[in-house]
Amino acid sequence: MSAKAAPGWGSAHLAAIRPGKVALDPAEQLAVHQTLARYAFALDQQDLAALGAVLTEDATWAFKIAGETGLGPVAGREAILAFVREAMDAETDQRRHNLVNVVFHSADADTALVHAYLMLTWNAGGSGNGSGGVVATGFYTFRLDHAGGEWRIAELFLGTDNAW
Repeated sequence: MSAKAAPGWGSAHLAAIRPGKVALDPAEQLAVHQTLARYAFALDQQDLAALGAVLTEDATWAFKIAGETGLGPVAGREAILAFVREAMDAETDQRRHNLVNVVFHSADADTALVHAYLMLTWNAGGSGNGSGGVVATGFYTFRLDHAGGEWRIAELFLGTDNAW
């Protein structure tokens, strides 16, 4: 696919970036960040057990590709893992989900709403031109729930700026 989204298309999917009330101490904010990092590492290492560990049982996952094509929502941890397994089986390169500009929109002791940009890169090995690059850019909106002493992803929305 070669479609790309119009500039600014994601603003319809992002709550105002100006933060709401963030009532979490720095240690809990770090714990939220760690959950997001574990999510990205699980995808990159194709570790479905680790991915399952950062999702709530009833998590939902939805996508909008290039501002037009919607996928999902995929509902429930097991359905998400099956969806990801199928995508991983099709990959022939090493992917890296780089989450940058992570910002809390709002948070309290039970729930956090967090936005982050995605820069998805790939590397097929070797050297020279054509051995790696940027696959896609976009943004995430995560809603995380805190239960049993753990932060887990309850809702995930991914909007990409281009199709691949």
